[in-house]
Amino acid sequence: MNPDDLNQVEHEQISTSLEVERLEVNLFRSKSLWVPLNARGVFGGQVISQAVVSATHSVPPVYSLHSLHCYFLAKASPATPIVYQVDHVRNGNSYVTRAVRAVQNGHNIFIMVCSFHKPEPWQPSLQWRMPEVPPPDQCEDEVDLFTRLIKDPKTPQRNLKLLEDILDQRKRSPIDVRLAKDHDISEGGVVRYMYWMKARNIPKYEAPFQKGILAYISDLRFIATPSRILGLKGRTGPNSLGMSSTIDHVIWFYDHDFDTGDWLLYEMESPRIGSGRAVVHGRIYTRDGRLIAVVSQEGVLRTNIRAPEELKQETKPMAKL
Repeated sequence: MNPDDLNQVEHEQISTSLEVERLEVNLFRSKSLWVPLNARGVFGGQVISQAVVSATHSVPPVYSLHSLHCYFLAKASPATPIVYQVDHVRNGNSYVTRAVRAVQNGHNIFIMVCSFHKPEPWQPSLQWRMPEVPPPDQCEDEVDLFTRLIKDPKTPQRNLKLLEDILDQRKRSPIDVRLAKDHDISEGGVVRYMYWMKARNIPKYEAPFQKGILAYISDLRFIATPSRILGLKGRTGPNSLGMSSTIDHVIWFYDHDFDTGDWLLYEMESPRIGSGRAVVHGRIYTRDGRLIAVVSQEGVLRTNIRAPEELKQETKPMAKL
């Protein structure tokens, strides 16, 4: 049997996707893993969020997660549970630090360092203003979008199976997504994509779990931003996407009272693409305009353009000192 056949569908309840089993004081294990359509491995947002939940269990409730920095070291298979090992790096008065290693089949597949902080709401505050976009009720739900495309007689027959698979995945997803602005170009020439997102049918969870859900949401549509800006389409031909995969992911949380069950605006842009890599920056706002999180990510981005022949030649090993 192909191990990937054991992959579970994306759960309709986000709480199930984030759930981990506590094995020991600082040792946790995933209960479910999901591989998105055409992805190389388990959804990165799920790994991040499960690591966040694991780390949060090791911190006194007076501290609130304010940042995380993580690296994806290898793709994760859905066939084997991921074990999260939490290390107490530092316990300070205002800040505490945790490191989380995600291990599968004896190999490190992911590492995260996260910091927790006693909030200081009396300190000065400043933020960028939320972009002007249509409200969520005026934006098309992705389920409706793909249903419309499937029914459209102009849609090529060869695309129908893929669209049907995407539609099925979107129906199962615990996250509702609506495109707010597509390929928006600012006065300075910055190309941006903006989405309304929210977790479906959830109660008002406490702040620590809300941040786990936000970590899950933060990886949705993010790595696709550079390829969309470049106009890469399909999987064959020189202008097609050859490979796209996350290298690292960073989130800074600047609010501790938000509801992922209500609409959040996710603004995405890519300031630099080159050498087979791309950087993406994002900002997540509440519906009323509060900037609650800033996100950055670097990923592998390769087209199907072949390297020049002279670069394929094996180089002689350098002499050792």
